[in-house]
Amino acid sequence: MTEIPEKVLALAKAVRDAGGRALLVGGCVRDELMGQQPKDWDFEVYGVEPARLRELLDQFGSVNVVGEAFTVYKLGAHLDISLPRRERKTGRGHRAFFVEGDPGMAVEKAAERRDFTINAILQDPLTGDIIDPFRGRDDLKDKTLRAVSPKTFPEDSLRVLRAAQFAARFEFQIDPETVDLCRMIDLTDLPRERIWGEVEKLLLRAQRPSIGLKWLHELHVIDRLFPEINALIDVPQDPEWHPEGDVFIHTLLTVDRARELIDDLPYPKQVTVMLAALAHDFGKPATTEFLEGRLRSREHEEAGVEPTISFLDKMNIRTLDGYDVRAQVVALVRDHLKPGEFYKKREEVGVGAFRRLARKCDLDLLYRVAKSDSLGRNAEHVPREKWYTAEAQEWFINRVRELDLEQ
Repeated sequence: MTEIPEKVLALAKAVRDAGGRALLVGGCVRDELMGQQPKDWDFEVYGVEPARLRELLDQFGSVNVVGEAFTVYKLGAHLDISLPRRERKTGRGHRAFFVEGDPGMAVEKAAERRDFTINAILQDPLTGDIIDPFRGRDDLKDKTLRAVSPKTFPEDSLRVLRAAQFAARFEFQIDPETVDLCRMIDLTDLPRERIWGEVEKLLLRAQRPSIGLKWLHELHVIDRLFPEINALIDVPQDPEWHPEGDVFIHTLLTVDRARELIDDLPYPKQVTVMLAALAHDFGKPATTEFLEGRLRSREHEEAGVEPTISFLDKMNIRTLDGYDVRAQVVALVRDHLKPGEFYKKREEVGVGAFRRLARKCDLDLLYRVAKSDSLGRNAEHVPREKWYTAEAQEWFINRVRELDLEQ
């Protein structure tokens, strides 16, 4: 049993004393059932009119009111309160909904508008009672993502991307009928910021982002939203240097290795490494050819710059917390082979070369991307004796530290 904050319990008691019922819903209930301590808490309040609810909330401190179509009250950074509501799609776009709060609404009817069954479970924090109208606990046990309602699920196209990021984070399968629903949903109404919001969670919150990327491919998101990634699929690589398979397979392995190397970094640099790992071979589709008896992708680093910029534009990636993520990602893509090249010429490469490279990009981040690239050739089906090491990249970062060039 996770620990429920005192403010949450106190608010639930106040609602009860006012003749209503405050039920926890969504991610906090799901996380608790999965044995994780929730960070954020969401209440739906039944049986209390809006004006009276606001009076109750004002007793608990400063209330921040958010939402254009529907009011959500925020008590601090981690507690959201709303009335149960019904929604109806009125046009294109994620804001084109008619939303109406109804404190007298039945719990099952309110839960029907939610995306997945695992997010449609409610809990009374005072009694511990679980209300599970769509058998979400069964799906948690079976590690399955399933749409609550085939009728309402397609109304929000962002749910297709949410399916992929939840599948990655929780390492769940997606129910076949839900897969079919996702493939039919039009994604052209999604704004860039909302696309990035889900890709960010996929890359940073999952331990194996490759799971989410595979699902984006299966759900026909990549071919509709990300042609830069789609172009990697089936692009061949020389089996001596890349025994793992095509460029897409290599990229999946690379992002997983990158995810293992970022936990000690501040958030903007985590984002930078993950995006650079994802984009590092965007130049290979345009440059791969059969030359001198083998597959080669000459100058693919420079060729990858333009598609990387296009990819970042699709999610409006620029600066985060004052850090120029966009410029760094582009620089890391352009120079991701440099640590290996420096290592091969380590008897000749002088301090000046390192200093010039440091003016272009963060050398610590370059080390992490290059290491992920090297280790991203080690697929499970490749014999262990053929696995690659990161010897070159370790030499590189040790030299960087000797020269005090870490940023």
